[in-house]
Amino acid sequence: VQLQASGGGLVQPGGSLRLSCITSARMSDINIMGWYRQAPGKERELVVIISNMRSTHYGDSVEGRFTISGDNAKNTLYLEMNSLSPEDTAVYYCNAWNRGITSWGQGTQVTVSS
Repeated sequence: VQLQASGGGLVQPGGSLRLSCITSARMSDINIMGWYRQAPGKERELVVIISNMRSTHYGDSVEGRFTISGDNAKNTLYLEMNSLSPEDTAVYYCNAWNRGITSWGQGTQVTVSS
C-alpha cells in the first residue's frame, strides 16, 4: 500500500487542521490504518488507529480533540485536529498495516505556534 499524506502547516494554538492521506488501495481492504507523529527529539507515538474502518483507538493525549475518518470513494483517510497546542507540533505520518505488511507515508509537518 502506498500512502501520501498532506495538509500540514502552521496553525495558532487553539486552532484546527485537517490532514489527508491518499491510499493506493481500497481502505475497506486494509486491516488497520492510522496516524502517528514524531516530535523533535522524541520517539514516534500513536495518534490514532482504525481497524477495518470501524473500531478506533486514540492516544491519550489527543482523545476528545482529534477525529479519524475516511472517504472510501476517494481512498482517503483524514485526521481532523481541534484545540491544537504547541505540544501537538510534530511530523505526522499516515500508516497502514495489511496482511503483515506495514506501510508509511512520507509525513507532513504540523507546527502549532503563535
